[in-house]
Amino acid sequence: MARKNPQINTREPIIQEPEQTEPEQTESGRHERHEPEPYESEATRRAAGGSESSRANRGWWDRNADDYQVEHGTFLGDDRFVWSPEGLDEIEAELLGPMEELKGKDVLEIGAGAAQCSRWLAAQGARPVALDLSHRQLQHALRIGADSVRLVEADAAALPFADGSFDLACSAYGALPFVAEPVKVLKEVRRVLRPGGRFVFSVTHPVRWAFPDEPGPEGLSVAASYFDRTPYVEQDEEGNAVYVEHHRTVGDRVRDVVAGGFRLVDLVEPEWPAWNTQEWGGWSPLRGNLIPGTAIFVCERSEMGAPPAGGWGRD
Repeated sequence: MARKNPQINTREPIIQEPEQTEPEQTESGRHERHEPEPYESEATRRAAGGSESSRANRGWWDRNADDYQVEHGTFLGDDRFVWSPEGLDEIEAELLGPMEELKGKDVLEIGAGAAQCSRWLAAQGARPVALDLSHRQLQHALRIGADSVRLVEADAAALPFADGSFDLACSAYGALPFVAEPVKVLKEVRRVLRPGGRFVFSVTHPVRWAFPDEPGPEGLSVAASYFDRTPYVEQDEEGNAVYVEHHRTVGDRVRDVVAGGFRLVDLVEPEWPAWNTQEWGGWSPLRGNLIPGTAIFVCERSEMGAPPAGGWGRD
């Protein structure tokens, strides 16, 4: 059933730039700390379902959006399309297709944050929609300027758009690493794409889950099983999740793509460029020159028919 488009949030944000703090790292942590929590969260590996993951990550990004944009905003730029901490830029990679063919295309960015990628797409003549779960991230999109970008606050597992609304969809580290049911998201993306539509998304390279999330030498030794799919969870004193990230192996991701109704066109593993000397959480020149940090899946909507209820392949 086609869904009605929601109203666009047009409230002017009030942004107070906090003092930058040093990120905290945990031995098994899968992300960096940008802001002290009002409680000491506990890092663990345990089951976490779809609703718990969505609720936890919405809250985490709302709390940490300010510091995230302060710390990484310069690297991301206001109107660049950067796929990963390696610095792979769409202007060079053209994973969505040739730049000259973006003009007039309807593009959905999922997990858009402050809509930096959508702003770049608009500059190429595309008609982007920037969607994010976090209200605070979208307030930063308004702060930077969103005159040429439509902003929508929604969950990627329930996209509020009619069938066949977009020509292209993209997600640079948005949504897919944080959802318990990635096939559900992929099926939704397929639904809103037109025939032949392309979806490109980047995630932490699955092999990184076997290593500690540290940028230095301590992050080069295997510390856990690559095959352990138990989610990484940070929880409060009462056991409520405040951050959740889900691990999928490379094979899992490929099966998810097929089960979601897509054909895998390419799998890109960006190499660390010589010009990039910065550390970003567990990403660093040291590790980037030895092991992959990002996996980018280039997919096209399969025209074999709509996926069955159970999906194709293994959910």
